[in-house]
Amino acid sequence: MKTDVIVVSSKGTKMEAALIQVDKVAAYKGLPPKDALHLRLLAEEMMAMMRSITGETQGKFWIEDEDGTYELHLQAATRMTSVKREKLLSTATSGKNESARTFMGKLRDFFERGADEDIAAHSSPLLMPGMYEHSSTPTLDWEWSMTQYERALSSAVDRKDEEALKAWDELEKSVVAHVADDVKVSIRSQQVEMTIIKKFA
Repeated sequence: MKTDVIVVSSKGTKMEAALIQVDKVAAYKGLPPKDALHLRLLAEEMMAMMRSITGETQGKFWIEDEDGTYELHLQAATRMTSVKREKLLSTATSGKNESARTFMGKLRDFFERGADEDIAAHSSPLLMPGMYEHSSTPTLDWEWSMTQYERALSSAVDRKDEEALKAWDELEKSVVAHVADDVKVSIRSQQVEMTIIKKFA
């Protein structure tokens, strides 16, 4: 099943409608209260990330489910150029994106990268060695997965790598990382899509 697509914006437009849609899916599927709450929490985190995007951006939100696996999708176009992005960041005292200190904040960076930037040159802290890869799907340019990131982090944590230990701590504090089974970010030209996956037994 795929729900209707709701157009949301970083200014908050239609976000409540998106959350109501999540509640309707949970009710229609007869999810127990705890599962319904988890689905709602993941959608709220996704909407909070969307709201934190710099400037006005529109995105498409929908839900797909099959055999107890639910996918929350958020797709948006990257409209910002790298020059505009640098100008916005230069207004911050540190010259860095201050809200990119959380796991979801770092995921948001994929939505805010310059449309003219090559993803291979994108300097996200989520792109550890071995994390960057071209997608196995021919229509996608690039794909990132939280489960692969966790595996890469885990081996670096075993080596007591300081940056990996900090990143692991961020992951531990993330609601999404605790509740979701996986988070994927895929890039197709200037389209960025985040998919949060939750499996219910």
